[in-house]
Amino acid sequence: MTGQRAGRPRASSRETLAEAACELFLEQGFAQTTIAEISGRAGVSRSSFFNYFASKSDILWAGLDERIRTWQRALDAEDGPDAASEVRDGAIGLAAGFAPDSLALAIVNARAMGLEEELEREASLRRARIGAAVSARLVRSGTERLHADVAGAAWGGAILGAIEAWSRGGAGRAPLSGFVTRAAHVAGTATRAPALGSVRQLRVVVQASDFERTLAFYRDDVGMPQAEAYEADDGARVAILDAGRATLEIANPAQVAFIDRVETDGGASDPIRIALEVDDTAGAMERLTDAGAEVEASARQTPWRSINARLRAPSDLQLTLFQELGPA
Repeated sequence: MTGQRAGRPRASSRETLAEAACELFLEQGFAQTTIAEISGRAGVSRSSFFNYFASKSDILWAGLDERIRTWQRALDAEDGPDAASEVRDGAIGLAAGFAPDSLALAIVNARAMGLEEELEREASLRRARIGAAVSARLVRSGTERLHADVAGAAWGGAILGAIEAWSRGGAGRAPLSGFVTRAAHVAGTATRAPALGSVRQLRVVVQASDFERTLAFYRDDVGMPQAEAYEADDGARVAILDAGRATLEIANPAQVAFIDRVETDGGASDPIRIALEVDDTAGAMERLTDAGAEVEASARQTPWRSINARLRAPSDLQLTLFQELGPA
């Protein structure tokens, strides 16, 4: 596996050491493998090993650690009020271009390599490191310490959880950034400060003459889990679906016209339009059109770094699907 292959660039000593280590971990286990054996298999001196890695475990974590350090430095350098956005953007940036490496291989083969306890111990250190950096940044922005610590723990869990899900799902099949973006939605709820206003929830109420079809579309096809459901006399029924974070966007006519120019080819917004953030706009649009929605504008990238599409959905709701792309 370490020999030069036709048409393949020569691997660096760092890559060769990582490949040799993973081979040996699979052959004889992590605990039984020595640094001398890894160096010998890679064809470098034992002293050369320490030019690249501090320990056997560092072979697995070095790539991620470098990105965590970059994220930490960025958070340490900021002290403005919008810490939540900085944390989220940094987390998504950490995942950008992250290629499958020895860590992903180790997660998938943890039992065969004898690495289960080692991985959990080392992962807990990274969760704590991320948590401390995020907490410190939030505290500097004015967040109360307990809230900041809980949010930091959520972000540490989100990053390590996304990496594990990505690895087990076949790291080469999809970019890590998609998994981190999904995890960021969850961690972000812990990051946001409690609302100071008197409104505790935004609920959109839709009158649906074809109740079953409308419910199935939004619950099963769009993917909004049913949170509550009630029935009353004379066949009255209502279902309340969980739509994630709720916001109310107020736009003047000039802004609406601008959005219409960007999102559509001559289309116009209804006075009230529902916008849903999704992980994959093109995929969601295909799924929902198969379920009966009509396309009003195909998926396209916007100047504000999202991919948007517009649909006409059951009960005559105009939907915008948008996929956030993160920082450029």
